[in-house]
Amino acid sequence: MRNISVALGYTLLAYESCLRGLNKLEANPQRVADDLNASWEVMAEPIQTVMRRYGIANAYDKLKELTRGKDGINRASLHAFIKSLDIPESEKQRLLQLTPDTYTGRAADLAHRV
Repeated sequence: MRNISVALGYTLLAYESCLRGLNKLEANPQRVADDLNASWEVMAEPIQTVMRRYGIANAYDKLKELTRGKDGINRASLHAFIKSLDIPESEKQRLLQLTPDTYTGRAADLAHRV
């Protein structure tokens, strides 16, 4: 029982040290933006959602075929895929205008529910 105070004291020191370290960290907004803009995989969600809305079968599998055996998705390959879809032209244009940094999905709606 006498050692409980020692354990609590070391725990408090560890928390304070952790907070001091975290307060020294700074985000690099340009690096974050560059990483996000290089991640076109993010766009699979809205494309798959639109495909399902218009009754395109196996939406997930079709997107998977787009990336299989490749290093990833880039803007050009994704735009070519969107243009090949059998969906209304207005939906194609809407999807073509989205970028990884402008697409947030339903995040704003879900955040306001809390």
